[in-house]
Amino acid sequence: MQFNYIANAPRASSSGVTLPVIDPSNGEVFDELQRSNAQDIDEAVQAARHCMDSVWHKVNAMERGRLLMRLSQKVLEHADELALLEQRDCGKPTKQAQADATALARYFEFYAGSCDKLHGETLPYQDGYSVFTWREPHGVTGHIIPWNYPMQIFGRSVGGALAAGNVCVVKPAEDACLSLLRVAQLAAEVGFPAGAINIVTGYGHEVGDALARHAGIEHISFTGSPTVGTLIQQVAAERHCPVTLELGGKSPQIVFADANLDEAIPVIINAIVQNAGQTCSAGSRVLIDELIYEPLLARLGNAFEKLRVGPAAMDLDLGPLIRQSQQQRVWDFLSDAQVAGIPMVAQGRVVDEAPESGFYQAPTLLRDVPVTHRLAQEEVFGPVLAAMSFRDEDDAVELANATRFGLVAGVWTRDGGRQFRMAKRIRSGQVFINNYGAGGGVELPFGGVKSSGYGREKGFEALYGFTTLKTVAVRHG
Repeated sequence: MQFNYIANAPRASSSGVTLPVIDPSNGEVFDELQRSNAQDIDEAVQAARHCMDSVWHKVNAMERGRLLMRLSQKVLEHADELALLEQRDCGKPTKQAQADATALARYFEFYAGSCDKLHGETLPYQDGYSVFTWREPHGVTGHIIPWNYPMQIFGRSVGGALAAGNVCVVKPAEDACLSLLRVAQLAAEVGFPAGAINIVTGYGHEVGDALARHAGIEHISFTGSPTVGTLIQQVAAERHCPVTLELGGKSPQIVFADANLDEAIPVIINAIVQNAGQTCSAGSRVLIDELIYEPLLARLGNAFEKLRVGPAAMDLDLGPLIRQSQQQRVWDFLSDAQVAGIPMVAQGRVVDEAPESGFYQAPTLLRDVPVTHRLAQEEVFGPVLAAMSFRDEDDAVELANATRFGLVAGVWTRDGGRQFRMAKRIRSGQVFINNYGAGGGVELPFGGVKSSGYGREKGFEALYGFTTLKTVAVRHG
């Protein structure tokens, strides 16, 4: 049985109701979570507010950095434990779960070093005045964490908020809570005061809604779907609460005829099969120069056919999808593609050892996908890659920008001028040239344009969103 973690102590929900924790690899229940409600959120917000007013506001930037560094080390010490929790909870292959635990530690390490470097400015003004700015925390920040990368998104969101001097109330996705509950316990062990980090589990329409509506929440960080992001914006706007939104993408990989295909192909494959395609920044569209369309599709198809899907513990190329409804969503997209006559180039294979009760999907490569089809427009959130051809740079840019999303793009070309032209013309928050994702890059500001959201997480830029700027003008004659 798992409990909420409020003010450095496990706490049962006032509802008295629990939720099942299901292993995606076999569909079996193996634990229980609290099905919390608005009362539990209120208790967590009160605990956070008390911490802020009584203790946390007195902890200077240097000491916040030391606490975060100790937490980073603690996470590394427990990395195997955290990876196993996330592996069973989310269905991640071993290597992915371990990478996520390491990334969590790196986020805390990065933000530990940034705490005492968040400076204001001195502004030139009229004679007789000295004017300066400083940055202050919002206070109590709310964090709604999705199920695809709970540890990583906790690190980039909560780590940045704590570094900036805030205290946090966190609502994880009901499908992926175990690792974050354990991290909160580790934070208490290294000295974070009671109320600095609070975890409340439950459904989004109950707990997430209560968190977004609570008058004591002074900033909201949300990663998830555009539909829910819109609802959060509307609720937050009623009380003028600032929000940071990361709302997914339909990201293109653009491959020109002069690209180094030996380097590009494994990166293109990984960008759609990592975490079984359940990645906001997944490279779910591959736009290919018509001069190399057929040969590149053939090579990609050969690579897809070698991919294997199975239980998380087998540590194959892909694990299961998170739940049955997500599996059904992917099936619906593939069914629509079949009805529309969209050709399938290749599929990977689900291994025989995979239980029929698990939520598996073979990675699938489709070609000649019309730009108006939902496969080219909507986020599948599964291992499905849509291929289409382009004639020239203008055509490639038009295709790349032809969705409502704008999160990430990859460009593969050896032409230096083209690299910069494409980076400038593509509408997205990140553009990667001859790579994709830059190895994760906790230092790199991350966020989107259009329906991919606004505000930035990761990197030093995130700290600006987790603070407010105050101007002080002193008249001294």
